[in-house]
Amino acid sequence: MKTVKRNVRPLPGFLMGLMLSASFVSYAAHAADTELENAISRGQHSFSHDTFGGNGKVCESCHLAGGKQPGKLPDGKTIPSLANAATIFPRFQQRTGKVITLTDQIRSCATNALQGTPPDYGSAELNSLASYITSIAQGKPINMGGTPQ
Repeated sequence: MKTVKRNVRPLPGFLMGLMLSASFVSYAAHAADTELENAISRGQHSFSHDTFGGNGKVCESCHLAGGKQPGKLPDGKTIPSLANAATIFPRFQQRTGKVITLTDQIRSCATNALQGTPPDYGSAELNSLASYITSIAQGKPINMGGTPQ
């Protein structure tokens, strides 16, 4: 029986490609983290400063300490913090008889409580606000339809 010799060489091209791929994945992950952090920061700024052209109030007028503590409505009624808000949506809203999302709720607050023009669905502003509110709930368990804390 004849033995066939094969030229077996390390695959330097493959290894180089693998290293470049790993670098790209690391860079892409860092870029994604940076973009997310930027969106959260923009959302936090909007939460504390944007009136949406309404009555001069901002989200933080009712949702105190950046939404991290219970707040108060203009009529003095206590409202829960937003600490778990992102974890309880979507949820059924009795008043409208519909299932609503976090972005629906954000737009509703801008329209009703702030008497302003809400950010458009899919807009960078609405996505940033939702990102900020979601960041407050980081690490909390998902509880769709649950009770605000």
